[in-house]
Amino acid sequence: MIVNSDNQSISHVLPELGIRETNPSFITGQESGESPGGQLLDVFSPIDGQKIASVKMIEETEYNQVVEKAQKAFDFWRKKPAPYRGEIVRQIGVALRKYKDSLGKLVTYEMGKIYQEGLGEVQEMIDICDFAVGLSRQLYGLSMHSERPNHRMYEQYHPLGIVGVISAFNFPVAVWSWNAMIAAVCGDVVIWKPSEKTPLTAIACQNIIKDVLKENDLPEGIFNLVIGDAKIGAAISSDKRIPLVSATGSTRMGKKVGETVAARMGKSLLELGGNNAIIVTENANIEMAIRAAVFGAVGTAGQRCTSTRRLIVHENVFDQVKKRLLDIYPSLSIGNPLEEGTLVGPLIDKDAVNSFTAGIKKAKEEGGEVLIGGEILEGPGYESGTYVKPSIVIAESNFEIVQEETFAPILYLIKYKGGIANAVEIQNNVRQGLSSSIFSDNIQETEYFLSHLGSDCGIANVNIGTSGAEIGGAFGGEKETGGGRESGSDAWKVYMRRQTNTINFGTELPLAQGIKFEI
Repeated sequence: MIVNSDNQSISHVLPELGIRETNPSFITGQESGESPGGQLLDVFSPIDGQKIASVKMIEETEYNQVVEKAQKAFDFWRKKPAPYRGEIVRQIGVALRKYKDSLGKLVTYEMGKIYQEGLGEVQEMIDICDFAVGLSRQLYGLSMHSERPNHRMYEQYHPLGIVGVISAFNFPVAVWSWNAMIAAVCGDVVIWKPSEKTPLTAIACQNIIKDVLKENDLPEGIFNLVIGDAKIGAAISSDKRIPLVSATGSTRMGKKVGETVAARMGKSLLELGGNNAIIVTENANIEMAIRAAVFGAVGTAGQRCTSTRRLIVHENVFDQVKKRLLDIYPSLSIGNPLEEGTLVGPLIDKDAVNSFTAGIKKAKEEGGEVLIGGEILEGPGYESGTYVKPSIVIAESNFEIVQEETFAPILYLIKYKGGIANAVEIQNNVRQGLSSSIFSDNIQETEYFLSHLGSDCGIANVNIGTSGAEIGGAFGGEKETGGGRESGSDAWKVYMRRQTNTINFGTELPLAQGIKFEI
């Protein structure tokens, strides 16, 4: 519930997305009036430090109302044919196209990524809608041959129920849509808890979807929104009425969610930390590698789970790579991400800035050499205190700080000697396993990287960077990244329950494995 908005910088965008000073509550499904709500959550823009709005957070009694509403909606929604559910998702995609510019601008203003990335995030939502529409006619099971005569055996998938989605600030709408649109065509309903740092984009999405549901005489409880702190996330994780919890965020948070959900025998889909590397061999196209590394390291101000954090470079081309990076970094345009030409926006808040500076300090203490950057920017345009100069640090792979994920634009430049096996060993020697890349024009190196001996990450790319995944492929990683898979390929299966069916169309009752049981 928006109760007041003080900032005029994007005042024309907020009403267009249904965000007004007095807004009907879509938290509890009331048609009019104010939500009783809990304490106020002030929402600030990292761009200028100004308050955008205040939001009333949900209370426990309201949370239970949401779950009950979702249960009722699930009983209705699961009975609809999957292609019909796909048609509703198609209409959501059409609506998102209509509001792409405004929603992209709100993503930028609330989160801080440059406007082109804000538009790209909304495009991801549109793309996943398109993918889900096709998927609604392809929820395939398998048919298998039975060992018993006159028997047919097959498997099918059924809707799972309520899917709880806990999303992070860095992709405030896209990652939710990966879950929500796939879950919807599978026959599930969704309860979404966005990050407390970016609730307004979630409210805007809910308003857009609410109109589509209303036009089709569908219950609002198919898509639900709960705004709250960590207590609400814990409530979702421990709620036996929610069979699947999809959580995106830090490894520390994911471990808590995974343990809580597992304790009640629920299912969890975890998309957690990344400590992603690009390997640059002596056979690489250096200019391509540099372009990929720079975008991967400073895009979204280093706040992507797929951001490039380690650049592992062969000793024969190390100096060349270092020189090109030092040529480019001083020219990076840092500033207001809504302005054309800006390449690096702010970090999300001052806590993130503190992590950035602490990471650089730790690297220096361990013997790292800061080549460039690391400063907090001050002066006109930087009053929010959330702008920093992206940094490059020459480091060793065994530094403690290199083993961690610092959610900020720090690129560790690491030299390797010998063959591709040595580079892969360095890459894999971290606790996380999300995204990885190699730049090489040598097929023996690239094929080794992609083999079972190579990258241990969920995503392994050749001659492209670590970030910028398309929705058609399953997204996720191994080790402390959590093992989850979202978006494309057969990731839809986690949102459904699998059932194996055997039909006897004969007149005898043979047992499997040739067991004899005569009565």
